[in-house]
Amino acid sequence: MRSGVPAVLAVLALISCRPYDNYAPVADQSGLIPAATFARYGREQAELTAIGRSLSAWRMTADSAAITEQAARAACFARRLPDVATVDVDPAGFRLTVRFKSGWRAAAVPIADGVEPAATPGLPPLLAAPSSCT
Repeated sequence: MRSGVPAVLAVLALISCRPYDNYAPVADQSGLIPAATFARYGREQAELTAIGRSLSAWRMTADSAAITEQAARAACFARRLPDVATVDVDPAGFRLTVRFKSGWRAAAVPIADGVEPAATPGLPPLLAAPSSCT
């Protein structure tokens, strides 16, 4: 009887480990201010909305290489915005942490509302792509 307990515990542990979709809870916009409304609050809010849309626009497969490429593309888009000072990439968390020149720090999460990132109202003209993004 005692030798069967570890085996039963191991089986229970394997059954309880389920795959978890990390993208859906992060990208869920329910309960938040709509992206189009948030973008009208100011220039930096429009830029943050565009960055979130860029994270969603380049949604790829669930493998780690594609997720890293998605985050890198969104970071390159964010660096083209004139008010962005730094961008910290978190591919596993599906978000970017953006620090603006004003000192405001915010996390950009995917916004899948069907609007192209560059078509966000209130967005200033994009700068040339940095050399690290070529």
